[in-house]
Amino acid sequence: MNISIIGAGNIGGSLGKIWASKGHSIFFGVRNPNSEKTKKSLSEAGSTAIALFVKEAAQRSDVIVLATPWESVPEVVFQIVDMKNKILVDCTNPIRPNPDWPLAQGTSAAEEIAKRLLGFHVVKAFNTLGAANLIDVQFNAVQADGFICGDDEASKAVVTQLAKEIGLRPVDVGGLRNAELLESLAKLWITLAYQQGIGPNIAFKLLQR
Repeated sequence: MNISIIGAGNIGGSLGKIWASKGHSIFFGVRNPNSEKTKKSLSEAGSTAIALFVKEAAQRSDVIVLATPWESVPEVVFQIVDMKNKILVDCTNPIRPNPDWPLAQGTSAAEEIAKRLLGFHVVKAFNTLGAANLIDVQFNAVQADGFICGDDEASKAVVTQLAKEIGLRPVDVGGLRNAELLESLAKLWITLAYQQGIGPNIAFKLLQR
């Protein structure tokens, strides 16, 4: 599968490294393909990964993974808005306000993105645990959960398979209207990890019996 990852930071770099090792073609979509950060992500992902400008990377892909800070999202959307029939995986978290796209109570970053990308199937995923935990999703004998939501079942099935390749146990939480819940879960993760001092080696697990 051709996967473009918009952003070559911690989350994007980790996802690119994992999926490249599974045989996918990785295109990092970045502002500067020659930056040191991008070169680092390329070296970790291996020889099959390449770096391109955002629009070119997105055009080459079956799946677009949005792994930028929330404040960078409007710029990315502007560059890809004319594309159609793409799966877009939204990994962003609106931790800091974005004056260009203020979020009202009861909505989410993922829903705002979907409103502006009408030719896309938006799926929220990979936003509720830190980048380092994506590389190793086993916590002793427990497998971390990967929470996924979206309105298109076929697109969710693709993202579910990508989650399994990371090693996560996928948990479908319903339609994209529930993305707000996943973004709140990410805020809880950040609060526990850093404000409460537990540290980032934590993940959420849905227990059943």
